Amino acid sequence: MANDTAKRLLARVKTLREALGLSQEAFAERTGLGYKYYQHVEAGRKRDIRLSTLEKLAKACGLKLDELLDFETMPSVLAEDRPDDGLPATPGKGGRKSRKR
Repeated sequence: MANDTAKRLLARVKTLREALGLSQEAFAERTGLGYKYYQHVEAGRKRDIRLSTLEKLAKACGLKLDELLDFETMPSVLAEDRPDDGLPATPGKGGRKSRKR
């Protein structure tokens, strides 16, 4: 990944994580990545990020991969407002709120 692109992507992921109200630890758990690994990714210390990792980051944000990589548009709808995407709700840890159906 080009350095500038990687920086923009990681800043976007961090912004989305914070908008979801998740700590790095809670977000890492939501992605299925190890906490320390995610810390290195967000800090830009991981130079080669696999496509599968990018897909996990997008899903944890409630986005499709192309939406995560679209730097021109900030998602107006975050994961909490999306239809059920198979992600577990984690009440009490800054995760998704459960909705009445």
